[in-house]
Amino acid sequence: MKRALIALAAIAFATPAAAETVAIVNARLETAGPSGTIQDGTIVLRDGKIAAVGAGVAAPAGARIIDARGGVVTPGLIAPSSNLTVSEIEAVASTRDDRSGDLSAGFDISYGVNPNSPMIPLARQTGLTRVVATPVLSRGGGGGHKDDSGAEDFAGGGGGDEGDPAMFAGQAAIVALAAGDQDPVVRARVAVTLDLGEAGARNAGGSRGAALVLVKAAFEDARAMARNRNAYERGDSREFGLSRIDLEALIPVVEGRTPLLVRVHRASDILQVLRLAREEKIKVILEGVEEGWLVAPQIAAAGVGVIVDSQADLPDSFESLGARLDNVARLQAAGVTVAIMGSRDVNNMRQQRFNAGLAVANGLPRDQAMATITANVAKIWGMTGVGTLAVGQDADVVLWTGDPLETSTWPVTMFIGGVEQPRSTRAFELRDRYLKPAASGYPPAYQ
Repeated sequence: MKRALIALAAIAFATPAAAETVAIVNARLETAGPSGTIQDGTIVLRDGKIAAVGAGVAAPAGARIIDARGGVVTPGLIAPSSNLTVSEIEAVASTRDDRSGDLSAGFDISYGVNPNSPMIPLARQTGLTRVVATPVLSRGGGGGHKDDSGAEDFAGGGGGDEGDPAMFAGQAAIVALAAGDQDPVVRARVAVTLDLGEAGARNAGGSRGAALVLVKAAFEDARAMARNRNAYERGDSREFGLSRIDLEALIPVVEGRTPLLVRVHRASDILQVLRLAREEKIKVILEGVEEGWLVAPQIAAAGVGVIVDSQADLPDSFESLGARLDNVARLQAAGVTVAIMGSRDVNNMRQQRFNAGLAVANGLPRDQAMATITANVAKIWGMTGVGTLAVGQDADVVLWTGDPLETSTWPVTMFIGGVEQPRSTRAFELRDRYLKPAASGYPPAYQ
């Protein structure tokens, strides 16, 4: 009984208090929406929603007042593509649930989300309130590319053997990062992920053309299965190249209900993906897009959103020879909806907002930068109620020490769904534990 009471007390301590009425006053409000930046305003949070926001807003009676003292308030940041919540240590395979060796399109990343990951409090320290967890192809074959952490995300061989290539990495999920939330998956199966370009060519035997043929064949198989499920279940249909689980996952894609997240880099490959989307009548989101500026008008005309690492400016492969630091600015100027990502490395989540600052330094208008890490991410992924500071939106709000795009700035206070989040992390707890030695002169672990 004593152990049970201790466990319950620990859970209660780890869970934030319920939503309350809060007014943050004397703040610079970067709304990331139609209201733009409000230089000296107030934002009111009530019942988990934004109840008021503006320059002339009065704090309601009984509200808890937080004086921002001129600090910046923004919407909670949203990571558009990451392995946060499904990976602990990049180099330890047993801690990574962002890939599958046996499934391709059917792999559902949401089942591996760990709401108690010690990386989540670290992510909140960087201003993140939501993340889109996206899968990568496993080590089974093909090649890979290295992210900013130096860890290798393999883009090939989802089957894990020498059989037919598994071109699709699996299905993404939207995850909230509120402390104490044991069911943080906001929406599962929000996209099926596919690598094309050099990675897709390697996985298909060395040719981009072969990769696209295999993708189109998989789509046709999914349509055939959807048209006649009974025949498939009886074994009366023709042979298909993918398993039933994988085909089931592709049916919402070919029916236009779920987007295809395509990792692609070279300008000509981007055009091939846009052509594929038109011919197959599917929705696509592009990730990578280092040479996107070369075909920005075509991307904008197609109404396709892109996820970009604004630091990617080196020609580290033949498919990114045209990479440049003003890629985001050029895409935005052409009318493309751009979301800026950071590293997939869960220990470096703050890089996303610094990348937005880098984009500003290379031509992106400052008043549009916040949207690339908030509102644009929400728009691309079809999220509602988040991404801007506006009445009726979920109260995912961050108060910063200064400009969020500066490297020396950190969150002072964060709310997710109107609930103030704890600032503690495992690193802070260890710091406090060993900050002062015990009376014996030794730290607690050695007593």
